[in-house]
Amino acid sequence: MARTLVVVGAGPGRGMGVARAFGRKGFRIALIARTKDRLDTQVAELAGLDVPAAAFPADIRDRDALAAALAQATETLGPPDVLDYGPGPSGPITHAVQTTAASATAQFTLYTLGAITAVGQVLPDMLARGSGTLLFTTGPAATTAAPSEANAGLAMAALRNYAHSLHAELAPHDIHVGTVTLTAPPKTPEAADTLGDHYYALHDRRTPPETTLTPTGTTSRPPA
Repeated sequence: MARTLVVVGAGPGRGMGVARAFGRKGFRIALIARTKDRLDTQVAELAGLDVPAAAFPADIRDRDALAAALAQATETLGPPDVLDYGPGPSGPITHAVQTTAASATAQFTLYTLGAITAVGQVLPDMLARGSGTLLFTTGPAATTAAPSEANAGLAMAALRNYAHSLHAELAPHDIHVGTVTLTAPPKTPEAADTLGDHYYALHDRRTPPETTLTPTGTTSRPPA
């Protein structure tokens, strides 16, 4: 039976590494990001690998547009079995003393509220069938104070907390929730593919709930 991965925040690096890894395992791929031309290029790349894929352009900060894109992805490819939520940094990143309510809100909208919107869209189907995986990606500022990335760190820390709360609540329903701290973006397709394989293993093995990944290796730790 065909399965579906939806990548929210689908970029040419980490996102495509995840898409290729799941595609090699027989998944259909839904790609959601803001830039249609780039998505079309990524769909064509996956098609060249015999991976069924479709693009659903949406600005993740626009919660109505994101919900509509996810609904269209479900209608086109079927209810997602795996949600990969990992938007890249966007918008002004502010130092701690420069962080304002507006700059913090922009990052919360991207990282935290976007994730909540995506989960709200895909979780009902997962609960109905009693299976699914939710994977969330943050950066080191989610766990360690980084004054130069204060507004993004606030939002990523909130996303990490949300992921752990979901893990605790959904584990009894056989829905796996994992959070990934990505220490650096992959700089080559090979490094992206290595990361993608790790993400697939997190879905397939359903442990651990929190992992730190780098383009060249992985270490795991329990949730704080």
